[in-house]
Amino acid sequence: MKSKPITRFDLQYVGENLYRNKSSGIYYALFKRDGKQIRKSLKTADKAMARRYLGDLRGQVQRLTTAEAKSLPFAEYEKNDNGEETRLVGGLAGRWLNTAAVNLKPSSLDRRLRTIHSLTPFFKNKSVGSIGKLDVERWAAQRVTQCKPRTFNMELETLNLCFKYAMEHGILLENPAAHIRRRKVSKPRLTVPTRQQFKELLTTIRQCRTMTKACAEDEAAANLIEFLAYSGCRLAEAVGDRKFEKDPITWADIDFDMHTFTVTGKGSDGGKTRTVPLFPPLERLLLNLKAKLATPLRPADPIFTIQSAKKAIETACRRLGLPHYHHHTFRHFFASNAIEHGIDFKVIAEWLGHADGGVLVARTYGHLRAEHSAAMAKRMVFDAVAELPDNVVELPKATTR
Repeated sequence: MKSKPITRFDLQYVGENLYRNKSSGIYYALFKRDGKQIRKSLKTADKAMARRYLGDLRGQVQRLTTAEAKSLPFAEYEKNDNGEETRLVGGLAGRWLNTAAVNLKPSSLDRRLRTIHSLTPFFKNKSVGSIGKLDVERWAAQRVTQCKPRTFNMELETLNLCFKYAMEHGILLENPAAHIRRRKVSKPRLTVPTRQQFKELLTTIRQCRTMTKACAEDEAAANLIEFLAYSGCRLAEAVGDRKFEKDPITWADIDFDMHTFTVTGKGSDGGKTRTVPLFPPLERLLLNLKAKLATPLRPADPIFTIQSAKKAIETACRRLGLPHYHHHTFRHFFASNAIEHGIDFKVIAEWLGHADGGVLVARTYGHLRAEHSAAMAKRMVFDAVAELPDNVVELPKATTR
């Protein structure tokens, strides 16, 4: 049931700018700024507290730049000759992003830019000062049916950050998006291939073009998938990403003598690197690739010349009736196998390039595949009539004195 709207007759004058609701006892602040009335609940029935909150609020109202609120758009874009918006150059969102970009990684900055671009049509013809709760509710009602919860939450978070920036700089008195709640995001269940499925996938990729002999492109795709599965690398770490200034892994990054390889981070992210052991399957793969090189090996040459194995993966999964795997699936495959072989989370996190000591690994990869779980379950023999398995040693009973 909706609450009854508060009218001026429900409010009792207490002092300058201070009023009290006759029925609820809650105190309200009333101001006039440039001919516009501002009414805001102080959310307390205590008179002393209300006066204290009123003092803080009066300072905020005095700092309000109403002229800027009336003229500043939500986002302003540079347009090309065809009238298409190309680059964010101003507006509230542009000003906030300019300050936030200092602490954002390139990928995060790119995500925020795309999010602002999605938000702009909803507030395009409004100044920041004219955006109200109803406008935000209309955005939420439409987007909740158009996008996934994670995307909705990203847009809501960006709206809140922009409006909080406006409040801090005296453009807005309150955040019109503060009452919108985040959507619940269900954690997706990771689908990781078994070792047999992984083997069948590679075999199918190497044969999927001619069904009699593998072509060079299919062979390269299979090699890339093997590398991701045996190293735990992300796709961009293996083949590079020009957009984020990431160079591909090269033969100079492989140290066969020390049995290690080096993964270099994004150039714009300080070029952080990690040194990872050259695991036996990975070393075998790289030695085979090295032996098949048509030209003499040059350290600066990238190991992989293709940028993606997406089509090969999709075709093979369809032929085998497997779930829709992608490049990152094989990073999951690496982590799951490491866990099943008893490697602790902290070490796996170092191999994957996580800086949290294994928290993310435990949360994301700390699951067991069905067949491994079933094998472990067979070791859970401790009832009164069954004999202990050979690999379980019964501890001696404690003696009492």
